[in-house]
Formats: sequence, C-alpha cells, structure tokens
Amino acid sequence: MDRNLALDLVRVTEAAALGAAKHMGRGDKIAADQAGVDGMRKMFDNLDIDGVVVIGEGEMDEAPMLYIGEEVGKRGADCIKVDIAVDPVEGTNSVAKGLPNAIAVVAMGPRGSLLNAPDMYMDKIAVGPKAANRVHIDAPIHENLKATAEALNKSITDLTVTMLDRPRHEEIIRQCREAGTRIKLFKDGDVAAALATCFEYTGVDIMLGSGGAPEGVIAAAGLKCLGGQFQGKLLAYEEEERQRCIKMGVDVNKVLYMEDLVKGDEVYFAATGISDGELLRGVTYKGNNIVKTHSVVMRSKTGTIRFIEAIHKLAKKPKYAY
Repeated sequence: MDRNLALDLVRVTEAAALGAAKHMGRGDKIAADQAGVDGMRKMFDNLDIDGVVVIGEGEMDEAPMLYIGEEVGKRGADCIKVDIAVDPVEGTNSVAKGLPNAIAVVAMGPRGSLLNAPDMYMDKIAVGPKAANRVHIDAPIHENLKATAEALNKSITDLTVTMLDRPRHEEIIRQCREAGTRIKLFKDGDVAAALATCFEYTGVDIMLGSGGAPEGVIAAAGLKCLGGQFQGKLLAYEEEERQRCIKMGVDVNKVLYMEDLVKGDEVYFAATGISDGELLRGVTYKGNNIVKTHSVVMRSKTGTIRFIEAIHKLAKKPKYAY
C-alpha cells in the first residue's frame, strides 16, 4: 500500500475528533458520536481507496453511517482495496461527561486482513514490545504479571496493571493486589489503554480484562505497528452470540493471536485525541476559529510512528463544518 495513505488516514481521525470535541461535557453522547461519524465519513470520501468497513458503528439497519459492510473512499478502478476498522469516538461517555482518554481511531489494511469481529465481549491481554511473546492469555494472572515484570526488569511491586473499571474485573483486581502490583483503572476506551503499554511515558505495563471485541481488533492493529503483543478470546454469554460467531466463521473457543486479528505485515493505524489522555492530548480551541489537535499515525511494515501536532484554521476549511 502507498505509504502516503498513513497521512491521509490521520486526516480522517482529525476530522472525527474535531466534530466530536464540540460536544465535550454537554451530556449528549449520541450527538458526540454522530458528529465524529459525520466528520470521519466526509474525509473518507476524499481518499483514493476502495474501502469496506469491517468494524464500524453497527449493522446497516442500526447505524446511519460507517456501518459494517459500508463502502468508503473514491472507489475508482485504480484505487487499492482495503479493510477499514473505525471507532469515530472511542469513549462517547467520556466526551459527554468531559472525562479524559476519548479518541477517534482508524485501522486499515489490505482487503481480507482485518478480522470481522462480532459485536460482543472479548477477554484481552496487551503488553509492549519488551514483554511480547512472554505472556499468554490462558496463563494464570500471576504468571503473566511475573513474566511482564521480568521482561521490563522491574519488581512486580513496581508493575502497573490497567483495566476497565467494571464489576466483572473484581477477581482480576483481587489477584493483582495479592501479587502486589499497582493498578490503574479507567472508565472507558480500552484501545488507548492497550496502546499505552507500548509507551514508557504512560507508566502502563500490561492491560488485562474484557472489553468489546471490535475494539480488540483495532487495538491489535495498533500494537502490531508498535511491536507489542495482543491476544484475545471471545466471550459468548448468550447462545445468540455463539451462533453469530458461527455465522461469521469465527471460532469462539480459539485464542485469537495477532495474526488472527490482523493478517500480514502491512497495516496502518491512526488516532487523534478528543479529550486529554495519557497517550494523546485532546482538541484545544485557541480562539479566532483556530483549533489544535494531537494525533499518532503508524505503519507496521516500516515500524514508523509519527506524533502529529496540527493547527487547523477552520475558516479555510468551509467544506468541513466541525
């Protein structure tokens, strides 16, 4: 794929973040999500790709835009065929309540490279490059904690574990406390949390627990670019979920490794902060219709990671009403 697509992709996440940020703290997560979707879709229409959304805002009859199966891009005869995974606003509650760690995120790879994950829960484990191949989702928690600490040359009491702040994680929290690790809970947005394990400045060493399966695929794309490790196992709590997995050709009992979630060595990942977080800063309004964004864009084939700080003069962008 053309390496210039990486910079095109970050324009997509910037558009979503600029749209959603207008709704920060206003208590309406639906409006924030819709604004993110609208901004992202407008920008997709300008890309020289023949894209299919494999992870989006829901099924065709459930979402007005960016639904699973929707075609995006210019879709010309010479356009490259790609899979697209999107979360225009990861952390809609965070935007609505004015809380941190909301991002707009997109992953893209060649057609057939991204798993079309069912909209259900997934058990997850994520670590950065130093601990990659040292952990396994089926291993006891204390073994994964010990292996991660050893890989990072840390005492287990200095290790920081992060997970969603949910009642279902009480047992994981108990075992982590028993092992002596530090724990950092977050309210929403486990894509950003998974990526945080790859950046020392975040202070996060390992992510555990369950979250959305579609977000798991997006996180795996990001970790593939960063050299980290992600593993998942689908959690079918209802027979309907199990049947959907069968229909989609996904083995609900299988450990999903990186290559199951994101095939090949060519994937792009881009994210833009909506609200301030550990990984990215949020959208900042400077006055005079000038806005500042902070993004990360990555390419797995080259391992290139770019952090982009952009100044947007919205008066010069009449086509995009943020």
